[in-house]
Amino acid sequence: MKKIFMLCALGFFLFGCAGSDGVGEAELPLKDIYEKAYEEFNDKHYEEAANEFLKAESQYPSSSWSADALIMAAYSQYMDKDFAGALLTADRFMRFHPGHKDVPYILYLRGMCYYRQVSDVRREPGMSAYALQQFQQLVERFPKSEYAENAENKINILKNYIAGKVMYSARSDMKKENWPSAITRLQSIITDAQETVMTPEALFRLSECYTAIGLPEQAAGYSEMLKLNFPDNEWTKKAVKKEK
Repeated sequence: MKKIFMLCALGFFLFGCAGSDGVGEAELPLKDIYEKAYEEFNDKHYEEAANEFLKAESQYPSSSWSADALIMAAYSQYMDKDFAGALLTADRFMRFHPGHKDVPYILYLRGMCYYRQVSDVRREPGMSAYALQQFQQLVERFPKSEYAENAENKINILKNYIAGKVMYSARSDMKKENWPSAITRLQSIITDAQETVMTPEALFRLSECYTAIGLPEQAAGYSEMLKLNFPDNEWTKKAVKKEK
């Protein structure tokens, strides 16, 4: 996801700053910390690597490498599946480096931390809603970023996922004959997630709900909307079959 920064460039930077006033000696431990951090990372000891990168940032916060240290710390935590830690580190990065060139990557990483925690369709949206928010922010702020296309794909997946959760709840309401709640949920799919694969089923089930409560005109309206917008869909075929 994030290319590894070259240690030789860091070494050049540190030794180039060395001088007779002792500043160079004071900065040499930063090179040692980075070397150890990358050794741990390359050995896939991600927790240890994150600790070392965080140490580099905390001990040398004014260094030009402090932002990179936070990026690598957050990525190491992500690789270690420490999503809560990665989010905290990403938040620290955004707080101290809001104009950094790698802000798009941090937004993407934050989105992925939530995305990796998305759970069963029967549960509350939770992490999927947070992930969607991060990816949308990335696409809106940085539409030409190298991460934007991947974020858009994740947005489509998440919108369908969230709509699926709403549909699951609507079906449950219908089984309990809780028609007002079912109608509210189904209408939310039509208004908020009409581009998802759940829309045809939502129209079909809205027709069923209004039929159940004795409002045939509204039921017919949703049925016609289904046939007009999704003529070849399986839910349209079911609606036509019911009308025969």
